[in-house]
Amino acid sequence: MDETLHKRIDDLIKGNDVILFMKGSPQMPQCGFSARVVDVLDDVGVQYATFNILSDAEMRQGVKDYANWPTFPQLYVKGEFIGGCDIVTEMYANGELQALFKQG
Repeated sequence: MDETLHKRIDDLIKGNDVILFMKGSPQMPQCGFSARVVDVLDDVGVQYATFNILSDAEMRQGVKDYANWPTFPQLYVKGEFIGGCDIVTEMYANGELQALFKQG
């Protein structure tokens, strides 16, 4: 990955307490997995930023390489990669996600 792309991704992740790299937008998710994570985050009541990876092919591949994670959505909290839909949904179901946000 080139340095400029890495910096763009790094700036997005470090510049937002919570960011979701997803397909589409929260108002119009373009896949069911992205929609599910949006529902979870909305239910938890946390503010979050999003980036539509369908709008930028270079970013889409770059974010996969950055996290070494092949699928979307990807959730980051305070600069840390949390995971995709299955992990976020599981953390939500067992209360870990809510606890993570309460640590503030």
